[in-house]
Amino acid sequence: MAFDEKTEGFNVVGTRPDRPDGIDKVTGRASYGADASKAGMLHGAILRSPHAHAVIKSINLDKALALKGVKGVVTRADFAEGLTGENWNVLENVMAGEKALYDGHAVAAVAATSQLIARDALKLIEVDYEPIPHVTDVDKAMQPDAPVIREGQASKAVPAGMHPNVVDYHESGHGDVEAGFAEADLVMERTFTTEATHQGYIEPHACLATLGGDGRGELWCCTQGHWNVQKICAALVGIEQSALRVTASEIGGGFGGKTAVFIEPVALALSRKTNRPVKIAMPRADVFKATGPTASTSMDVKIGLKKDGTMTAAWGEFRSQGGAFPGSPFSFTAMCAFAPYALENVKQIGYDVMTNRPKQAAYRAPGSPMAAFAVESLLDEMCNQMGLDPLEVRLKNASKQGTKASFGPTWDRIGLVECLEAAKEHSHYAAPVPEGAGRGISCGFWFNHGGETSVTLAMSEDGTAQLMLGTPDIGGSRASMAMMAAEELGIPYEHVRATVADTATLGYNEVSHGSRVTYASGLATIEAARDTVKKLCARAAAKWGIDEDAVVWRDGCAVPSGPNAGDFDPLPIGQICRKMGATGGPIVGHYEATPEGAGVSFAVHIVDATVDRETGATSVDRYTVIQDAGKAIHPDYVEGQYQGGAAQGIGWALNEEYIYGEDGRLQNAGFLDYRIPVASDLPMIDTVIVEVPNPGHPYGVRGVGETSICPPLAAIANAVSNAAGVRMKDLPMRPSRILDALDG
Repeated sequence: MAFDEKTEGFNVVGTRPDRPDGIDKVTGRASYGADASKAGMLHGAILRSPHAHAVIKSINLDKALALKGVKGVVTRADFAEGLTGENWNVLENVMAGEKALYDGHAVAAVAATSQLIARDALKLIEVDYEPIPHVTDVDKAMQPDAPVIREGQASKAVPAGMHPNVVDYHESGHGDVEAGFAEADLVMERTFTTEATHQGYIEPHACLATLGGDGRGELWCCTQGHWNVQKICAALVGIEQSALRVTASEIGGGFGGKTAVFIEPVALALSRKTNRPVKIAMPRADVFKATGPTASTSMDVKIGLKKDGTMTAAWGEFRSQGGAFPGSPFSFTAMCAFAPYALENVKQIGYDVMTNRPKQAAYRAPGSPMAAFAVESLLDEMCNQMGLDPLEVRLKNASKQGTKASFGPTWDRIGLVECLEAAKEHSHYAAPVPEGAGRGISCGFWFNHGGETSVTLAMSEDGTAQLMLGTPDIGGSRASMAMMAAEELGIPYEHVRATVADTATLGYNEVSHGSRVTYASGLATIEAARDTVKKLCARAAAKWGIDEDAVVWRDGCAVPSGPNAGDFDPLPIGQICRKMGATGGPIVGHYEATPEGAGVSFAVHIVDATVDRETGATSVDRYTVIQDAGKAIHPDYVEGQYQGGAAQGIGWALNEEYIYGEDGRLQNAGFLDYRIPVASDLPMIDTVIVEVPNPGHPYGVRGVGETSICPPLAAIANAVSNAAGVRMKDLPMRPSRILDALDG
């Protein structure tokens, strides 16, 4: 799908208006997942396994059911049978079957007249567990003596002879890497590891469900994709998709972690059993134990470099665990690793490995930050050893339009070179490195995504517009959609109301993920607005008695053109809409498509950091984000996405990690022990918006929400390594780990 780019002459796009949901959110008027209630509502609670791996020999519910106030209990037997593929894996995660596969795996659920009674009832459920050997480390899970977690999960792509815990395999590249290494003046290989981290959203998962004996139900939940929730939940409870209406609440943070289904099918099953509405809100410990963090990884990377800074070859093996289920972002890790560079000889291999951990979920550019950490760290070490400027080396080897990407495609118009040049010219890079500090730089890459999208734009009689979207607003998309609609219609931004529709009132929409919303829903909004404008022009043409092609739309008015120019006064949108009932009925624009021109995205981060050699504590002192947005619709939101990715990257690099004990149980399931960055941990984060238009979007938009978390891990690690004088190869770089490296 090709579009004519509009890169200048905007009236609304590129400005910074107030967000339309701002007042609702600061006054508490906005409704989040746990805010919904219904008459006769019951409260649900979920019993979770205390073992990392155990056979469930029996479950006795009698005592729980006898407790006053308990109205129903469900186990695996209360869900649909005969599921296959992804639905089967989701059900296995939502409610354990024959085995508990990780600490926190759901085993049973209770509905009662109060939360306290429901939680008391959980203590009365008697489960006979038989603990069996477990494994939580990705490398150990691949060893011949590792316990088998789930048989029969491996895809056909897995090489023969691999452990059953290896469930998928990726290989891509081109050229001859061995010949490329032979040409290099320096070849280095290193191993890097990253631990799993949680998205850290403020709002725990919550939902309210009703499901009657007639098989029809409704669900209110905090989610990044309610059509996905509808599809999966309907399958898991055994009803038709159209019988389940799903409404997305406001969302108190997601970052990819609310693209999955965890408690919603349980609430539906409890509602069906009790014939009452059931509400479930996750305790924070359950969020950490039983929702999807990102994967942990182990990675081997090898690069060849000439004295002039030319990269001659690159190779990497990336091992990623996605919990006790297939689906880690191993292929994304492999494909993103060397994407910023134009390489004649490159090969990347990825392994998807199961462990006794919760099923991983997306976390902003899933898989890419780990890849950048490994590749960009090794490249920085090699530049230091050879006395080369790390920015100049990246610029010399940067991917550009026409480059064959490491994983196959040839790049269209991309902005990495522009980002690197902006970094080179920035005062941060030009400034001397402060005494005692280290400076780090890193590139990062993300694919971006399109996906199924539909939008409806309906005109009101006063000339204002109602925009119905299917993508939950996780980063300000209502504002950007309203701005694009206003731009096309030629009306004030405040005259467009953007609403996230439920599954019964709009066509299917894919999840808000993959940095797709401003691109795909924005494209659909523009085209729906253009469809509306066409109908407005047709009404004006009919009034004037001229051909529709002789009418153009300008500044919110229908204007005669061509031979009829000047024959009639411009007809404002309000006048046309006031008479739409008498001139043909409602004026409504639609657009439905699966756009595929999302356009990839690159970023460059610069970091200054200092290390206290006595305590191992790290301070991030200066941070600059430079990223290609294609076209910044609302620059405030774009800058916020850049800063948010950097802030989360600081936590991932320095503090955050899932800590499992020898017993396979999570040791830090709460914000007291799982430490995300607070304001005092963060510097002011400077931003530079680069705009290299994406030819696949009418305004040139590229998604920005995910690329911003790709470079931080490496940029911070490079700064810390340069400050400490020792290369840090394992994340997070907690004080104890830094002290060990200094002592080593």
